[in-house]
Parts: sequence; structure tokens; C-alpha cells
Amino acid sequence: MERTVSDTTFAAPVAGGALAGGLWRPDTPGTPVLAVHGITATHRNWDLLAAALPDRRVIAPDLRGRGRSNALPAPYGLVQHADDLAAVLDAQGVERVFVVGHSMGAFVSVRFAERHPDRVVGLALIDGGLPVPNPDGVAPADLPAVLLGPALERLSMTFPSRDAYVGFWRRHPALGPYWNDAIEAYVDYDVDGDEPSLRSSARADAVAVNAVELDGSAGYVEALLAAPGPVDFFRAPRGLLDAAPLYPRPVVADWAARMPQLVVHDVADVNHYTIVMSELGAGSVIPVIRARIEAAETQEGAS
Repeated sequence: MERTVSDTTFAAPVAGGALAGGLWRPDTPGTPVLAVHGITATHRNWDLLAAALPDRRVIAPDLRGRGRSNALPAPYGLVQHADDLAAVLDAQGVERVFVVGHSMGAFVSVRFAERHPDRVVGLALIDGGLPVPNPDGVAPADLPAVLLGPALERLSMTFPSRDAYVGFWRRHPALGPYWNDAIEAYVDYDVDGDEPSLRSSARADAVAVNAVELDGSAGYVEALLAAPGPVDFFRAPRGLLDAAPLYPRPVVADWAARMPQLVVHDVADVNHYTIVMSELGAGSVIPVIRARIEAAETQEGAS
């Protein structure tokens, strides 16, 4: 599977400015895929997934406060992200999409399905979207650091060169051992600013807002339970540091019991990042997504 850089970029009008992102095969007919990245990521999270869908249009934004959308003002909450996605589809002239969300992007995808149900053909949640309980005894102000750890710490760091930033990521336990061209391109795109004070493009204040929204509060659980099925959930057996999973099996089993429409897929030998940024991970997810889209198109064609 070869990595493919997006065919073109876009800037869609949203509240407060323009939301940036990437497009693959923008003229391809059929149901497009709307790909929604995680809490400190960008649209380059999806290079390998887009490469594995050569017959599909893929639309992948940089969410508000990240990537080339990092100059957009608050609010940065999940609901605002969901409405930004609708504005992107409006700008692209797209009515309905199959939505794929990774990590925090899966939470955004659920909110999008709640607020814009007529635009969703299907929903896939990749190691995200199921509420993550807040640790007991942790003050709300400390939650982002506890939940995200080094991912949040990185946002306050500066680097003298692009090579230094890439080197930092190469030492990351969940990415360094699995380094590939797609990961390097993702890291390179994330660099913002000028030497010798380069930093991540993700805004710490935007990330902090979303970190405390992952517990299922503010009506999120109700939106998740009401999501139209089937809802595919892809679980990584290893987490953000290539160790304990973000979602232990019993937690996922509990949600599957509450959600008859939830279809759980365990993806072997990947972590929270490589479930989308490795050929093994993307290659495990894509067949399910492709089958869901084709089934939805067949059903719509017959109705």
C-alpha cells in the first residue's frame, strides 16, 4: 500500500474564518468518506486510509485549533467541530458521507451524526468514541494532562529545527518502532512556526477543551446510544504509549451490551496510532468500511 498525499487542499468557510483540510480524488462519484482526526492530529492522519480507498473521494479536515485551521477562534467543543464538518460538506457540495473518526475524532463523528443525521450514510469509530471515564480524585483543571500525558506536554515545547521535531517523534514509544513514510509526513505537516522556535500546530487551549469532553457528559452518551447502526468500533490492543489499551475489553463489552447496533472489531498487533498510520492497521479497517459503504449504496439504489 503506497502512501498518497491528498490531491488537493481546501479552505471551507466556517464560523470565524476558514477550515482547512485535504481532498483525495475530489471528482470520484459515489459516497464520499469524511475522515475525522484525533485530538492533537491533522488530516495527514489519513494518508494510508485514503490510499487504501482508491475508488472513493476522501474529505479530511484539519479540525478547529489544529493543523492549518489553528488560527480559528473558540469555541473548540465537539458540537462546534460537528457543525464545522457540515460547513465543509456544504462547501464541497456533498450531501451524504460515510463518517470515519479516530480517537477524539470518533467523538466528533458521533456528535455530527446526532446534529446532522440526514448527512450520514454510516459511522465507524476507530479506537475512540466510547466515553473515557475521568480518573477519580483528579481536579478538572488537571484532567487534560492526566488523560493525554506526553501528547499535551509536547504542545508547550519548542524545537530548533524540523529535524529536531521529527527526532522527538522518532523517540515516541508508540510511533518510533513503527516508523514509516506516512508517519514522517504526518509529523512534518504538524510543524508550525519558524526556526528556531518550531512547535506543534495543535493549540493547547483547544486540546484542553476537548480532553474534558471525552467522559460522555453534556448529552454525549445519549447521542452515542441513539446513533443509527451498524456502528463499527475498531479496538487497538495497545494505547497511546504502546502499552495498556485505551479501551480494555470489559469496557468495550459493556458498551456493546448497551448498544445492540455496536459491532466490535479487535485489530491485532496495533496501537492507538498505528491502527490508522500503518499498513497493518489501515488494511484491517478498510475492508469493513468498504463493505459498509457498498451495502448502503446497494440499499439506497434498491429503495
